[in-house]
Amino acid sequence: MVTMQYANYAWEQTAQLLSIDSPTGFTEKAADWVQARFASMGYSAVRTEKGGVLVHLGGGEGNNGLMLAAHTDTLGGMVAEIKGNGRLRISPLGGMNANNAEAENVRVYTRSGKVIEGTLQLCNASVHVNNEYSSTSRSFDTTEVVLDDGVKSAADTRKLGIEVGDIVCFDPRTRRTASGYLKSRFLDDKLSVGILLAFARYLKDQNIALPRPVYVHVTVYEEVGHGGSGSVPAGVTEAISVDMGCVGNGLQCTERQVSICAKDSGGPYSYEVVGKLIQAAKKTDADYAVDIYPHYGSDVEATLRGGYDIRHGLIGAGVYASHGYERSHIDGVFNTLKVLDGYII
Repeated sequence: MVTMQYANYAWEQTAQLLSIDSPTGFTEKAADWVQARFASMGYSAVRTEKGGVLVHLGGGEGNNGLMLAAHTDTLGGMVAEIKGNGRLRISPLGGMNANNAEAENVRVYTRSGKVIEGTLQLCNASVHVNNEYSSTSRSFDTTEVVLDDGVKSAADTRKLGIEVGDIVCFDPRTRRTASGYLKSRFLDDKLSVGILLAFARYLKDQNIALPRPVYVHVTVYEEVGHGGSGSVPAGVTEAISVDMGCVGNGLQCTERQVSICAKDSGGPYSYEVVGKLIQAAKKTDADYAVDIYPHYGSDVEATLRGGYDIRHGLIGAGVYASHGYERSHIDGVFNTLKVLDGYII
């Protein structure tokens, strides 16, 4: 049975991946890293045309295949306007919320490869100057990127190589506490990529022969809804998204548990698959919760919308403050690995 050492390995891999900026549409370096990590363990890992990573974990080929999906694309921003004062108005990539992004350090990636630092601030951000500071609604029209380069005009900013369409990446601020809490932006869904890397490591270390074909698809456009819409290997009949589990009012799950999603905004998950996931949790003594997510969509729903005839499910370590400064726990990682172990082996 999988042990806590693999949960710790999952976090080590996650922390490395979190250090690589990869908002939707700007994922090549992160995908390169993911592909290399799977290949270093001896797995066949190939790139899809869309830019994702498709891995064969074993079990041969043929019918009754299982695909596990996670995503390495994150929220972020794109330069929408270079303002007359040299500052930047941005357009969000994915569901980045200005209320959560305000006062965060950012990196602007230019087409020439230059990286320029700055901070997303409220326009006129000095409390001692702006008497409407508290009452101003935060949006990407009322906030701006202030560059750390002393620019005073649009011409100054363009001299740095910055143009409309450049990518703006937010500092993840990754850390693990002594009590086992895992805190960072973009645990959604790099924590799950780390979990799948750890599961792959476990299979190799224990020389486990899989009873059915099993694949991993690390997608790169989940945050905009079409990450899992293609690249499903022949013979796959089930697909499970390993994504964040929701934690919040009205839900049972905590950061220390694995969440099994019965339904989200896209509708119910396969009743059969959800039942088997619950059985797997019980079999491995995983601490789990079954919940309905009110505002959520997953890669495997995109797979269904892409026309694939599959059964689908969704699990993940509980994550609090989703799409903000997120928090999970090493126990949630361990419980997720337990469910994968019980379901697949």
